[in-house]
Amino acid sequence: MAELKEIKSRLQSVRSTQKITSAMMMVSSAKLQKTQQIIRKLYPYEQELYHLLQLLLNQQEEFVSPFIRQRPVERVAIVAFSSNSSLAGRFNDEISDKLKAVVESYRHVGNENIHIYPIGEKIAKVARNLGLNPQGNFSDISEKPAYKDTKTIADELTNMFLDKTIDRVELIYHHFLSKGSQVVLHEPYLPVNLKSEKKDITADEYIIEPDSESILNQLIPKALRLKLYTIHVDSVTSEHAARMKAMQIATDNADNLIEDLKLEYNKLRQESITNELLDIIGGSFGR
Repeated sequence: MAELKEIKSRLQSVRSTQKITSAMMMVSSAKLQKTQQIIRKLYPYEQELYHLLQLLLNQQEEFVSPFIRQRPVERVAIVAFSSNSSLAGRFNDEISDKLKAVVESYRHVGNENIHIYPIGEKIAKVARNLGLNPQGNFSDISEKPAYKDTKTIADELTNMFLDKTIDRVELIYHHFLSKGSQVVLHEPYLPVNLKSEKKDITADEYIIEPDSESILNQLIPKALRLKLYTIHVDSVTSEHAARMKAMQIATDNADNLIEDLKLEYNKLRQESITNELLDIIGGSFGR
């Protein structure tokens, strides 16, 4: 009887956990749909802005801008995107692993010259464990991407790069491919790479005033702000997808465990009934 009570208690516990994982899965699914709608609108806008930059760039034989100037890297800034909470599979672990590898590649400049911008509490903890001092607390903005917040960070990074306070800025984040697939990307942010791959792009159909170079220098900061915002939304979308998948797996595992426990419970209950019947029969014959 003690074993039956224990199994019954475990069943109740697993069912309670399953309700939680199922609810979290539905919440993540709803949030995923919202961020997917945002990202679908952002991608075309970002692509068109990049296309415009390429059009203008092809009008300049030798475009010189402080945004594209390469310098020896003595000070670097790293912007890494994670979540504030767990229960998202390996979402945060993958970002942590990539950050550790990138930081290790810059150890030669010294920890004091590695500026970390952790967008998410999980990656902030990893940064502190690596001996780095986060350049602010961004946990409040991590879960809800807003253009005004990422614009502030983008402008700060851009000004530091132009002032030569830092020589390079790199980004680490998850890129959303589908509900079941998100990949970690590590790419440069500053200096900007404006190499044109499409030689057939021309701006002959456009009237450009005052000139291509002036417009490029105004558009590049806007493109940088938009890129950081898009990446933030991309990361949050990936987080929701990863958490939804993790909670789906947890819910399915709970189903399997419930079935196993019910089978074990029924088996022990049947054994208990059989033993009681045998005791009754044995007692009758003993008389």
